[in-house]
Amino acid sequence: MSNALPVADAARVRRYVRELVRRHPRGLAAVLGLHALAAAAGLVTPRLLGDLVEGISRGVAATTVDRVVAAIAAFVVVQAVLVRFAHLASARLGERVLAELREEFVDRVLALPLSTVERAGTGDLLTRTSRDVSALSRTVRFAGPETLIAALTVLLILGALVLTGPLLALPSLLAVPVLWAGTRWYLRRAPQGYLRENAAYSDITDGISETVEGARTTEALRQAARRRARGDADISRSYAAERYTLYLRTVFWPVAEFGYLVPMVATLLIGGWFHLKGWASLGQVTAATLYAQQLTDPIERLLGWLDEFQVGGASLARLLGVAVEPDERSPAPVASRRSTTEGRLAAHDVRYAYRAGHDVLHGVTLVPRPGERLAMVGPSGAGKSPLGRLLAGVHTPSAGAVTVDGRPLAELPLDELRTHVALVSQEHHVFIGTLADNVAMVRPAADPAAVRAALAAVDALDWAEALPEGLATTVGAGGHPLTPAQSQQLALARLVLADPHTLVLDEATSLIDPRAARALERSLAAVLHGRTVIAIAHRLFSAHDADRVAVVSDGRITELGSHDELVAADGSYAALWRSWHG
Repeated sequence: MSNALPVADAARVRRYVRELVRRHPRGLAAVLGLHALAAAAGLVTPRLLGDLVEGISRGVAATTVDRVVAAIAAFVVVQAVLVRFAHLASARLGERVLAELREEFVDRVLALPLSTVERAGTGDLLTRTSRDVSALSRTVRFAGPETLIAALTVLLILGALVLTGPLLALPSLLAVPVLWAGTRWYLRRAPQGYLRENAAYSDITDGISETVEGARTTEALRQAARRRARGDADISRSYAAERYTLYLRTVFWPVAEFGYLVPMVATLLIGGWFHLKGWASLGQVTAATLYAQQLTDPIERLLGWLDEFQVGGASLARLLGVAVEPDERSPAPVASRRSTTEGRLAAHDVRYAYRAGHDVLHGVTLVPRPGERLAMVGPSGAGKSPLGRLLAGVHTPSAGAVTVDGRPLAELPLDELRTHVALVSQEHHVFIGTLADNVAMVRPAADPAAVRAALAAVDALDWAEALPEGLATTVGAGGHPLTPAQSQQLALARLVLADPHTLVLDEATSLIDPRAARALERSLAAVLHGRTVIAIAHRLFSAHDADRVAVVSDGRITELGSHDELVAADGSYAALWRSWHG
């Protein structure tokens, strides 16, 4: 997708992984230490068995055999206990790291400008927050610790082989060229392959979400065949991407399988020849063969998790890529706060384009008066919504400036911007948490009295206090259900608490639930009282009640004045009014 969010490069991913390692030095040391002790305990058994074979060949006493068998049993028990605590430490470390990754990703997502989210679409972001997070969690929980453990075990086993007999360590080196060539071939192709696979999933998710959300429009315009064709194309790309990564695995796995079996076979054959030549004892050959056999498991795990690392690395690159997306806004240092401003919002000669070279607004100038209700009307596609979003600071103009008391909105930090102007759309969401937290999220430092006052202002305090636990009742998914009207009042209470001096209403009439219209009209009136209101009016009766009306057509304001003035001017607004009123 051309508008998809970016993906972090390999250097950024490596820096982030090193940073994670530096954050948990003690936990990582504990994990490695416990696994090293467990691996060391496991290395004693082959050596004891080798000595036992050597002793039996020389006719040692039965009591000696009993002692060796008892020692082997003791070390097996010790290894089992150490492995148990080592895996427990690995799981705890993995969960801590995963929790940090998730929290940081949520912070990055919440910091994304709304314009970026709208431009990228929901599919890519949904795939990153679901499939990529899930894939990364498997890598963090299992692949990371298991790889470190396997690498450490391989080093310890090789060390034990050298101590058993330097010559007997040489056959294991025959596997190095095979594994090196196969792994190098795989790693040169796998990262991009898995990135394409994840991007293909994003396209599928985006297409499905668009089709579901716009189902009625699709049916009305008879575009079902086109949407099916889009879905088929997305699935075909996903199939091709998955087939490619499957091809990589079908080549790499047989090579790896052959590579990690080489040490055991080579040690047994070459070690036997060394014994015949008198260069190694029978006990040394036995111990070396057992060590070579022990190499099979960690090398298999090492190469097995390597594939998981490619999946996790691709997912981590996509998650970190969210932070790479540049912000259209360029916040300047905080200057004056709202208490020292007059709340004068103005747009001066602004232009805006969704795509470079295709302006949807052409040099628009609009200066709302503080405290007035300004309605914007015009046909669909005229540019009303883009202009409203520029005035709310959601988008940044490609030319010109939108200012509040002379300061460009693009230079205001977000927390200050929302004390000046806020966008009110038809969407309202109830987050998982207490009712009080849902209101206070716009001002986390607000005291309970302020939260109660905001609810009271929109006539929601009575039903809020009547909930099972009052304002401490958990709402949202899995919590106490709220009616659509209550959810709308909750959204309006947030606006009261945020207390912006200017509100931009985009399709605000959809906030009114017909089943509770009268109560919600009072709630909306409480929010609008005393504030500058810029309403994108889709029905002309809203414009009739406004102080002034701005007529938007083809990305320009063609008329501006009161309802009566525009009707008297007998222009495009008068024609619209006569058509609607008649």
